[in-house]
Amino acid sequence: MTAGSAREHSSITTRSSTLDGDEIVAQLTPPRQFLTASLDSYRPDPDYPSQAEAVAAIRGFAASWGRKGGLFSRRRPSDERPGIYLDGGFGVGKTHLLAALWHLAPGRKYFGTFIEYTALVGALGYAPTVALLRGASLVCIDEFELDDPGDTRLMSRLLSELVASGSRIAATSNTPPNALGDGRFAAQDFLREIDALSARFTTVRIDGLDYRRRAFEGHAVALDEDGVAAAIETIDGEVTVDSFDVLLGHLASVHPSRYVKLVEGLAAIALTDVHPLANQTDALRFVAFVDRLYDAQVRVFATGTPLDEVFAEDMLSGGYRKKYLRAISRLIALTSGQL
Repeated sequence: MTAGSAREHSSITTRSSTLDGDEIVAQLTPPRQFLTASLDSYRPDPDYPSQAEAVAAIRGFAASWGRKGGLFSRRRPSDERPGIYLDGGFGVGKTHLLAALWHLAPGRKYFGTFIEYTALVGALGYAPTVALLRGASLVCIDEFELDDPGDTRLMSRLLSELVASGSRIAATSNTPPNALGDGRFAAQDFLREIDALSARFTTVRIDGLDYRRRAFEGHAVALDEDGVAAAIETIDGEVTVDSFDVLLGHLASVHPSRYVKLVEGLAAIALTDVHPLANQTDALRFVAFVDRLYDAQVRVFATGTPLDEVFAEDMLSGGYRKKYLRAISRLIALTSGQL
């Protein structure tokens, strides 16, 4: 930053990314902005009736915990599926509703992103992960995505075992369950697994406008060096400052499941010399990093290309389009302070 800046800052490259199984388990709760989320605090948009319908669907799903016989009753209606799947665009409140359901669930329960569950399997092993999650009243999976055949087989098997133990499953995604994997790998070769996943869920479609952009339209905010230095001075807490290329290089050296540690305890990050992303590998890592920044509510200040313009047109028209659009929505919020 400018020589006149008196604020001390660190680099993202100096932060620990060590994350063990116990730490992953401890983090399987809703992000901090949803720690008090409830169905009553969700505000359906009257222009989109599917939002109120989704609230009713969540209430109905949660009502099973209050029925005589409890969660594990053998008398559960035969047509009742063990999972609910919230399918919708960006910023329509899917995560809010998922967190509200988590708060309603009794006993042992878990809330994590898709990548956190796959990371848990990587850290603990498959059998210990099943043993840990088995029998929980509810397992919530935010941002459910299938990017490769390995994830497809893993999640089909894992959900099958959890459902067999009596656990209920709730998930959110920008893609309906029967279309998972389209455009990303040879999904037609895994129709059995994808169909098995889809069959476990009652799918609830949620339409609407991105709430992050209702009060703020435009682009991610880009500053000059003096503007970034001035913004950093307003932040109470730890701030990292790195060039965009340094960040991308470091993200390449850390597994995406560990990005949560990189942002832990940060108040803001500053990125200099932002430029369009040259390849999809860097772009997908950056998306995963943006998700962790958003969950942790970390402000972002940047110079160079506005961060909502770093994804090339061919990326925005490909199989990962919805991921990139979600990241754009979140980057506009993170750079504008609309958190």
